Amino acid sequence: MAQTVTSVLQLTEGGGPPPALNASCGTRPRFHPPRRPITTGKSRRAPAVAGLSRLGRVSVQMTAQEVRLCALLLQEHFGEVVEKVGTFLLKGGEQTLRAIATGTGTPLHLVKKCLCVLLQQGLCEFGPGRRGVEYRLPEPRVLGLLRFPRYIYTAKTLYGDAAELLVEELLQHGHMTMSQAVRTVADRLTDSMEEGKSMEYSEVTSVFSRLVETHFLQRCPPVAERSGDSAACPAPTLADGDKERYTLPHITLTGRGKRPRASEDSEGDQRAKRARLDTAAHEAQGDDGIYWQVNFERFHQHFRDQAIVSAVASKLDQTSSEIVRTMLRMSEVTTPSGAACTQPLSCNEIFRALPPSYSITRPVLDQYLSLLVDDPMEFVGKSGDSGGGMFVINLHRALTNLARATLESAVQERFGSRSARIFRLLLRKRHLEQKQVEDFAMIPAKEAKEMMYRMLSENLVQLQEIPKTPDHAPSRTFYLYTVNPLPTARMLLQHCYKTVANLIERRLFETKENKRLLEKSQRIEAILASLQASGAEPGQLAEVEEMITAPERQQLEALRRHVNKLDSSENQVDETMFLLESYISSTQASR
Repeated sequence: MAQTVTSVLQLTEGGGPPPALNASCGTRPRFHPPRRPITTGKSRRAPAVAGLSRLGRVSVQMTAQEVRLCALLLQEHFGEVVEKVGTFLLKGGEQTLRAIATGTGTPLHLVKKCLCVLLQQGLCEFGPGRRGVEYRLPEPRVLGLLRFPRYIYTAKTLYGDAAELLVEELLQHGHMTMSQAVRTVADRLTDSMEEGKSMEYSEVTSVFSRLVETHFLQRCPPVAERSGDSAACPAPTLADGDKERYTLPHITLTGRGKRPRASEDSEGDQRAKRARLDTAAHEAQGDDGIYWQVNFERFHQHFRDQAIVSAVASKLDQTSSEIVRTMLRMSEVTTPSGAACTQPLSCNEIFRALPPSYSITRPVLDQYLSLLVDDPMEFVGKSGDSGGGMFVINLHRALTNLARATLESAVQERFGSRSARIFRLLLRKRHLEQKQVEDFAMIPAKEAKEMMYRMLSENLVQLQEIPKTPDHAPSRTFYLYTVNPLPTARMLLQHCYKTVANLIERRLFETKENKRLLEKSQRIEAILASLQASGAEPGQLAEVEEMITAPERQQLEALRRHVNKLDSSENQVDETMFLLESYISSTQASR
């Protein structure tokens, strides 16, 4: 399935996943990508692995907290061996295959399989370098593992259960053909239905098409054909697939999902039979070599739009937020992910796109648009007067306001409401002297000085000296307090990385400490499910349930509550991380 990766790593055929790659610490009640490398084969053309590109020579130095968090995510999802290779690439930048094996002390064949796992999941890049083919691990893609549950939940919220399973399957496998994904999801949905009901392939295909139309799924870029000049290049290159990125293939997929059948065959025979059936079905669909992957930028764009709509709803009212939601929905496909503002929309277009359930008349729409344009938050701007007025969503301005609100909230939680008042004042006035801060904030001088110095020691507030004379004498120097939002956001983002890493370590520790109890609970649940399927009597079921004592049940319940709280905290911190990362990238792009 991965001829591209095979040509780079020179893997031997028939290589299976090594047991060392499946190391795991405890269990977690949330999504996990698969802990297996891709398999080799000759019957299918290789897709281009998600996000491969020619390596650049400029690398951004990662902080210790970023490396620590990425290492924990790699270890949790793929095991210790992949985590060792990934951490080496994160710290060392571009490295050759031999350099990775030497630097990590890992056998060469294990390094190849680790890179297969990372390439299959779209976490690794490769390209020609000065020393041959070099590999690199971009940090944002590794941190994206933290948002996999959020991607799946978003797909379910927008398009239902079929979309949820489609995104989950694509995240698990890295990339799949359309026929493979549709058939797998239809079988899973059929297995969860009542006896006698099944899911048609056409229904899942329709959901897949909607995900592609709204750009949540996209094609993997194909491998470019080698010319005579590039024949000596050891690494394949990717062709420009922008023209057909969201073009659906013409496939002939008819039928319904099938339930798994109980068989007395050995597990090896079942795997071989399933592989033969999948290969035959795949070749008959007409989409051989056309692989699909999750478009993470599109999901991030949706998260950003949802944050903007929520901010407008809390600042103004629900009707204003629905108007902004309609404007964002109209331009979600046409606006690039890094744009400072959306495409201009006329008032007439907005009015026609509003759902009838909102019951908004044209005069009311004009009033709300004027209110949004005049609002100090400046989420909506006016760019012209044609068509009743041309309006845009100021994405960069919206992200700036959301990031500033996040910074103010962090200061308030840590230092109190009065310190937050000073911090907010400095954000608005930019530069103030000590006396001006005391007067504007209406705080006594002693308390104001203590608060300012505390925030200054934490690098939340900066002190700028403006001398009147060249000798910088203190008596002839102005001392102005200011807040620089961008470095402050970067500092808070590092605190978020540290917090998430601590939460993950705590959760892994809790599950490791109660590993035996969790395994016992899982065995009993499996026995109960088997007895219920065979029609056992209630007395037998009660006897099996009594194998877990009352104290063990209390311990299990306390563990589940604790793990759920840790998971919820991770998700909440990740939302803050996303806002800060979006603001930082938007600010850098606008400069």
